[in-house]
Amino acid sequence: MTLFDLLLLALAGFAAGGMNALAGGGTFFSFPALLAAGLPPVTANATNAVALWPASLAGAWAARASLRPLGRYLIPLLLAGLAGGLLGGLLLLAGGDDVFRVLIPWLLLAATSLFAASPWLGRWLAERRKNKASANPPHTPLSLGAHIGVSIYGGYFGAGMGILQLAAFSIEGHPLARANALKNLISAVIYSIATLTFVIAGRVSWYELAILLTGATIGGYAGGALGEKLPPALLRSFVILVGSTMTLYYFWSTYLG
Repeated sequence: MTLFDLLLLALAGFAAGGMNALAGGGTFFSFPALLAAGLPPVTANATNAVALWPASLAGAWAARASLRPLGRYLIPLLLAGLAGGLLGGLLLLAGGDDVFRVLIPWLLLAATSLFAASPWLGRWLAERRKNKASANPPHTPLSLGAHIGVSIYGGYFGAGMGILQLAAFSIEGHPLARANALKNLISAVIYSIATLTFVIAGRVSWYELAILLTGATIGGYAGGALGEKLPPALLRSFVILVGSTMTLYYFWSTYLG
């Protein structure tokens, strides 16, 4: 690793941690940086997923009070997250670098679109919740199938997964606070099983991971400190700009370069 690569990963980690603390979308900084540092696509994605894992555990732990009353209701959701996350991780490993490299532009496009649409999606879901909020919406084959599908996506790539989960739980009728708590819990399950899968497969680059995590930790602290001072709309626009630029670049390099 060159000094440039080291600085690139440290700065990308700082930006990812700061943006996740402020507006989300940190993957748009960390994942391309891992690719630019020379990691194969699957290794870069696996390393990025492991970097997100501690934050997912912290989010689930912070939401435990909201989740405790749900009891057995959580079991099918946990199983869906476990099965989907494992399947997504295995699909990533089975497809290999060549398949994932072709899909990168499309995955970035999906993640950027989800991030850009999240304010409108949030308002639409808020309107639905006015008339549909339920203490314990029943599980259906369709809803569990949707959660498995989102979990597979999360195990395979993950960017934008939280927005999809929040939408799925809100559509089912969960109030926003509980939908967010459920999102944090299932994300932790998905990242945990995906992390275990990638570690066992030997597709995590530990040196790059250590640099990325160090930068992300410092960036997260800085982002939390700046959260009250920076306009959220400006931050969101910046993330969308970065996501769109990365999407266009990878479409060009994959199909035209």
